Amino acid sequence: MKLFDKLTARAKANPQRIVLPEGTEPRTLTAADRIIAEGIAKVILIGDPAEINRLADDMGLKNIGSATIVNPADEKVIDRYAPLFFQLRKSKGITMEEARLTTANPLYLGCLMVKSGDADGQVAGAMNTTGNVLRAAFQVIKTQPGIEVVSGAFLMLLPEGLDYGTDGVLVFADCAVVPDPTASELAQIAISSSQTARHIAGIEPRVALLSFSTKGSAKAPSVEKVIEATAIAHKMAPDLILDGELQADAAIVPSVAHQKAPNSPLSGRANTLIFPSLEVGNIAYKLVQRLGRIEAVGPVLQGLAAPVNDLSRGCYPEDIFKTIIITCNQAIGLKVQKA
Repeated sequence: MKLFDKLTARAKANPQRIVLPEGTEPRTLTAADRIIAEGIAKVILIGDPAEINRLADDMGLKNIGSATIVNPADEKVIDRYAPLFFQLRKSKGITMEEARLTTANPLYLGCLMVKSGDADGQVAGAMNTTGNVLRAAFQVIKTQPGIEVVSGAFLMLLPEGLDYGTDGVLVFADCAVVPDPTASELAQIAISSSQTARHIAGIEPRVALLSFSTKGSAKAPSVEKVIEATAIAHKMAPDLILDGELQADAAIVPSVAHQKAPNSPLSGRANTLIFPSLEVGNIAYKLVQRLGRIEAVGPVLQGLAAPVNDLSRGCYPEDIFKTIIITCNQAIGLKVQKA
């Protein structure tokens, strides 16, 4: 069974409440209609109900009537969620009037619904910048305990015949958010990526912190950062199968690992690769994607206390559909982790 078939089945078996703050955006509505039709999630649309229903009628969407529609201009809605935002931000000097105005912003309202337990995750970005999507998530949902940084991972889905990773999946991070992580941040990215491997890819994480050096073969400040990050990550998650610093071939090729890192617990079978900087991670995933003709799914935002995922403004309905499925699986995984 392919990865998305597994993810879809898991979401259907435990439907999550996913809020879509761009409820009047046509691609979002198309994806939402399909999600509802296939019974994958309980959809919450934020927007003017009359406009949403008119658009659904014009587009021939038959299932939008089954979604929960939340009007951000409704005073009762503002009354419900503005006090929560005020409590979260009063230390920053926000007034209740400012809290009410911000709550009417669909990105913030959706995050407040997640924070209050009225939704399980949010997907946005078809109309909004990444900065705006993340700002609302940072201010309202915040990060998981012990994690101070949000990062972005890609799931690289390998074709048959490439014997790398686990079950044809490699996780690459950070490829989307943190330009030059500190050693502490790099360790946190490793821990968050292990959750992505487990919750979304459904594989037991085997994490490699990558460098141009393997076990002291080269010296440089960037190498020392990876060594320090590996030590921090070991302390954060002592049971996690994790090693560094490793060159990429020593991380994923058993024969090379036997020569370069014979004592590594990964034994050349890493499935979760942590890059030393965003520059390296972004270049790597795009080269692998294009030269290897490999499907790259993401970025999956990781490290938040509840899932919020960002879309490209050039996305297609299929992209939104898949991102909702990923968000459902993140929500399910986090609930299991907390149980």
